Amino acid sequence: MAKGDELVKYVAEQFIDYIETPREVRKEAKASRKERRERWQYRWFGMLPVALRMWTDEVRKRK
Repeated sequence: MAKGDELVKYVAEQFIDYIETPREVRKEAKASRKERRERWQYRWFGMLPVALRMWTDEVRKRK
């Protein structure tokens, strides 16, 4: 039962912190997280898209 109480307390604290934070600060934080995030191709497939792009660029240069 204590773990459930701790979970409720944690969620309530996070919610209150979110509500008390000004909207502009939340938007800036969201934008900075989005900029730091890698493109979806790299997150899903790793370095494979980079390798394929380098290979296709070399093939195009030869022609």
